[in-house]
Amino acid sequence: MNKFKPVMFVGTASDVGKSVLATAFCRVLKQEGYQPAPFKAQNMSLNSYVTPEGLELGRAQAVQAEACNIPSHTDMNPVLLKPNSEKSSQIVLNGKPVGNQSAREYFLGNNKEKLFEEAKAAFQRLHEKYSPIVMEGAGSISELNLKKRDISNMRMAMAAGADVYLVADIDKGGVFASVYGSIQLLNPEERKHIKGIIINKFRGDASLFEEGKNLIKDLTGIPVVGLLPYFKDIFIEEEDSVSLKKKFSKAVEKRLNIGVVLLPHISNFTDFSRLERDERVHLFYSHDKEELAASDILILPGTKSTIADLHFLRRKGIAEVILHAHKAGKKVIGICGGYQMMGSWIEDPYQVESEMVRYPGLGLLPVNTILEKEKQTVERTFLYRDLDTPCKGYEVHMGKTIGSGNPLIYFQDGTTDGCWLSDQCWGTYLHGILDNAVVLDDLLREKGNRSEDLLNWADFKQQQYDKLADHLRRHLDLDYMINLLNA
Repeated sequence: MNKFKPVMFVGTASDVGKSVLATAFCRVLKQEGYQPAPFKAQNMSLNSYVTPEGLELGRAQAVQAEACNIPSHTDMNPVLLKPNSEKSSQIVLNGKPVGNQSAREYFLGNNKEKLFEEAKAAFQRLHEKYSPIVMEGAGSISELNLKKRDISNMRMAMAAGADVYLVADIDKGGVFASVYGSIQLLNPEERKHIKGIIINKFRGDASLFEEGKNLIKDLTGIPVVGLLPYFKDIFIEEEDSVSLKKKFSKAVEKRLNIGVVLLPHISNFTDFSRLERDERVHLFYSHDKEELAASDILILPGTKSTIADLHFLRRKGIAEVILHAHKAGKKVIGICGGYQMMGSWIEDPYQVESEMVRYPGLGLLPVNTILEKEKQTVERTFLYRDLDTPCKGYEVHMGKTIGSGNPLIYFQDGTTDGCWLSDQCWGTYLHGILDNAVVLDDLLREKGNRSEDLLNWADFKQQQYDKLADHLRRHLDLDYMINLLNA
């Protein structure tokens, strides 16, 4: 296999579109006959995924691997930070948790050199199997107070010898200052790696920005290689919970309303991506008790801090809304941490989450949970209830739930998962369960029409990657970028 230079997308700030651009470029390179793979040295996200080996990585790199048509692997995201409070995070190294640290300990401590070596080793292993590697930075490239310890941006770009493209979000405003300032704050050696600037999320007539492109080139000496229009008609899974603020936030008339409780530490909200696209329902995220009370179906999602978020439900009055909905015969289901909340008790003997040894659940399901030190991460093939259609999902949790009641899930090895109390009330540890048509059709049985008749999820996602690649082909100077890979 021929080896090509890596390419890296970095940002003037967070949420400028780096992940989506990296996904799109992965797909373009795959279409062009290359063998690309994604890489992000350090990711901070509560949306994670499980590799075929049963290890954990950031969801964005799993999506990018899917765009490359290759299996996800922890070398694509060797360091994953999963916030469990406003000031601390669980550190996942090469797919396995290695402990918790405060932000101060992590960003100012001495362990970053070891993590940087781990990141470089992961990159090298990946580069031996795939080429080119499509790299993604984190946040802004010019955080001067953190730059010396940063393992995600220019330090990693220089170690990999990557061509770097700076992404700016013009929709945020101040694009000239953010681009010029970001580049000026780099040292000369770092600046040599910046090969182009991409202006993202442009609205209106692109011809009006021609002068702007020339001004940026004059200011920085670096060409603008693309002006990417804002789009709403391409669906790519998002990793950042910031995106949830853009979702519908209340029930609507004449639709089956599904309310997902917007927990402070919500995780793996991509569990509901397919439901968002289902024309039979209107799905929204909210922590407003009046809006949630108007739902026909309530879903308690995954969380990184089950006990803290359960306390939040009680403090906000949402727990009462959930219990009232259950008594009224509405459907209430829970996934992962949400499933744990629906039980009678949550015990934390090792103080994994809090100083509380025992905390009462909502009492909707006849189960109890014990939080454990070891995390369960595994891909699963399963049967849902008494249906004989194989389904797929994955587990990412640090707890064991036991009790009475009928199992919801049956695995090939004879073990089970979850608790089915009735059609109106059940819970499971399985993320991705709602991506399966038979589960959705059972959940929405009164709405008619089969899910596969409306949307084949696997085909739909592949179509979206192709649409995203087409978007880049129309608005980015791909010839320039691809020619540099061969230089």
